[in-house]
Amino acid sequence: MASPSFIFSILLLHLLFASLPNRRTLTFAADGSWQLLQKSVGISAMHMQLLRNDRVIMFDRTDFGPSNLLLPNGKCRNDPTDTALQVDCTAHSVEYDVFANKFRALTVQTDVWCSSGAIMPDGNLFQTGGFNDGERRVRVFSPCRTCDWNEIPNGLTAKRWYASNHILPDGRQIIVGGRGQFNYEFIPKNIVANKINLPFLSETNDKGIENNLYPFVFLNFDGNLFIFANNQATLFDYEKNIVVKKYPMIPDDEPRSYPSTGSAVLLPLKNLKASAIEAEVLVCGGAFKGSY
Repeated sequence: MASPSFIFSILLLHLLFASLPNRRTLTFAADGSWQLLQKSVGISAMHMQLLRNDRVIMFDRTDFGPSNLLLPNGKCRNDPTDTALQVDCTAHSVEYDVFANKFRALTVQTDVWCSSGAIMPDGNLFQTGGFNDGERRVRVFSPCRTCDWNEIPNGLTAKRWYASNHILPDGRQIIVGGRGQFNYEFIPKNIVANKINLPFLSETNDKGIENNLYPFVFLNFDGNLFIFANNQATLFDYEKNIVVKKYPMIPDDEPRSYPSTGSAVLLPLKNLKASAIEAEVLVCGGAFKGSY
């Protein structure tokens, strides 16, 4: 295969704010004020997602006991496999109306602890995997005033805990990795063998530590996926299941992805008319091996 005609650079940033000589100036660099809108919405916002109707969905793990928000109309979650409460009449998800500054309780049935998800082209939130009874669930939330979570049992081919999702040009989501899963799959499913091996994830797995969970996944302008896990990155053709390019290991060899828990972002593409398009991924933070 011909080498791709673009440049992909990875920027590493250690945020050593305390060492900045002008940190006192930065503290007062902008005017503004804080306003407390709600003392509590009753749950912890382990995950949050802005929807197309300017509502924010928040959801929390279910296996830590009751929340501080009751489900409406005496509704309860009955889950004999839950590790904390088999009958739970409290909410573990809310919809927050930003403009009205109001929230309403939602019913999530299975454990979303360290799950993943993304917004579909139609605006629906597809949320996947999690812990225990949630590891193969697909949960769907459609933006409307009265909608609630709809859960699909065994919606995933593999157990997904600490995986990463990304929307694709054809409207599907790709779900990459997860604990003990060195593979990927698609939702909605449109192939019989919906679990495809990805050796890159086993190559970046530190035995007993992992450091390749919640891999950083970005769709590149050429249709391939940029995947970063642990301290390495690759450009991957998910349609042909081949590695297009391997990038050099980061300079200090230390891990950036979970449980070393750095973060990453694809910076804006500003040179789309150039002969060689340049895309940049900024990777921040991380930890030394074994420090998770």
